[in-house]
Amino acid sequence: MLKKISSLPFQGTPEQEAQLKEVIQKHKDDPGAVMPVLQEAQEIYGYLPVEVQLMIAEGLNVPIDEVYGVSTFYSQFALSPKGEYNISVCLGTACYVKGSGNVLNKLSEELGIEAEECTMDGKFSLTACRCIGACGLAPVMTINDDVYGRLTIDEIPGILKKYKGA
Repeated sequence: MLKKISSLPFQGTPEQEAQLKEVIQKHKDDPGAVMPVLQEAQEIYGYLPVEVQLMIAEGLNVPIDEVYGVSTFYSQFALSPKGEYNISVCLGTACYVKGSGNVLNKLSEELGIEAEECTMDGKFSLTACRCIGACGLAPVMTINDDVYGRLTIDEIPGILKKYKGA
């Protein structure tokens, strides 16, 4: 699955940039520094927007395509911000056969965003994942640490309502 680049404007702070520069300086002479710097950058910003990737490439004096390649290859890295409520829909075989694709489509319709996007207010993000290990509850989605199983699309508006009011 291709990672989607965020459509939200980058809103990094000077403090975050100073932290990132410190991380880059710490790893500047390490072989294979891209991976640990990306990990620390994601801790600082919560995701890896192109602006951060450019700072890393320039700071480590490596090509931007190397930084982008690593950040898109590993699933631990996110190119778009996560919302206050991160919704993850399992598209593994058991869930997909039981209708998780329809659940994802309904969530997309209700929230006005696609998978790997975040709502403009930062409240919700939507992610499609492969398997969360709850196949007996298929189809399954999580909202942060809350697990919802044996879902139908009719349940989605009511579930979202709980979080919209929070």
